[in-house]
Amino acid sequence: MNVFVTGGAGYIGSVAVKTLLDAGHEVTVFDNLEWGHRAALDSRAEFVLGDLRNRQEIVDAVGRAQPEAVMHFAAYALVGESMQDPLRYFRNNVTGGIYLAEAMKEASCRRIIFSSTCATFGQPDRLPITEDTPQRPANPYGESKLMYERILLWLQEREGFEPVFLRYFNASGAVERLGEDHTPETHLIPCVLKVALGQTEKVQVFGDDFDTPDGTCVRDYIHIEDLIQAHVLALESGETGAFNLGNGDGASVLEVIEACRKVTGHPIPAEVVDRRPGDPARLVAGADKARRVLGWKPRFPDIGTIVEHAWAWHQAHPDGYPD
Repeated sequence: MNVFVTGGAGYIGSVAVKTLLDAGHEVTVFDNLEWGHRAALDSRAEFVLGDLRNRQEIVDAVGRAQPEAVMHFAAYALVGESMQDPLRYFRNNVTGGIYLAEAMKEASCRRIIFSSTCATFGQPDRLPITEDTPQRPANPYGESKLMYERILLWLQEREGFEPVFLRYFNASGAVERLGEDHTPETHLIPCVLKVALGQTEKVQVFGDDFDTPDGTCVRDYIHIEDLIQAHVLALESGETGAFNLGNGDGASVLEVIEACRKVTGHPIPAEVVDRRPGDPARLVAGADKARRVLGWKPRFPDIGTIVEHAWAWHQAHPDGYPD
C-alpha cells in the first residue's frame, strides 16, 4: 500500500516507517522535526518537512502523495505540559488532526490508523482496562486524543472514513538503529538508563506508598516492535474501531529499576520523592481484542528483554541522535 505517516521521524513513527518499508509498502513521511530526528528518517521513504498546524502544508503533502492510508503519530504527548498549556495541546492534537482529515478527504483517502493512548481512560474503575472501559481523561493530553477519536467516528458515519484507534500503554524498548531520544526525557526506562550511562546520579521514584505489592506504580510496558506489529496488522486487516495495546500485566517502578540494574550491571541509586498529582496506582491493558481480531501476538513481553534492547540502543547512542 501507499501509506502516509505523520510523525515518521519520531520514536514510534520511525519504527513504523521502517516496518512498513520492510513489508513492501510505499511510505511518505510528514514531520516538522520538532520532536523527531533527521537521523531517524529512513532513506527509502519520501520525506516532507511540514507542520500539521499549517493547513496548506498538510493538504499539499497528502495531495501529492495520494495515499491509500494514513498512520497518524504526530502529537504532543507530555501529560504535565498539557496541564500547564492546554491550548497548545488542543491546537496541535485536535486542530492539526482536523487539517489532516480535511487533506485526506480532498485526496479521497479514508483509512487512518490513529496513535491514541490509554490516557483517554483516566483513572479506571477496574482492571484490566478494556476497550469498553469508560473514557474519562484526567488531563488535556488524554482529552485531546479522545476528542480526535470522536471526530473520526463522526467522519466514519458521515464521510465514509475507516478509522482504527490504537490505544497505547507504555511504549518502550528499541529496534536496531532506532530508539528513544526525547528532550526532556520523561519515560521511566530511558531515565533509569541515563544513570547507568553516568549522565545522571540517581533516578527518582515518585511515591512508594501505592496499593501495589511493593508500593510503587505499576505500568504495562509494551515493546516498540510489538506495538508497530499491531499497526501493520490493523492497516492490512480492513478492520475499524478501537484496540488496546499492552501485554496484559505490568511491572512496578522498582521492578523496572531492578531489571535495569541486572541488564546494565550498574547499581543505579534510586531516591523516593513525593507522588506526582494524579498518578494511578496501576494501569494494565486488556488486549484480548487485538489478539483475537487482528491476530496480534507480542514477541517481547518480558520487561528484562525490553530493557535489554533499550540498553543496547542507548549504549550505541549515549547522546541520542546526532541531530
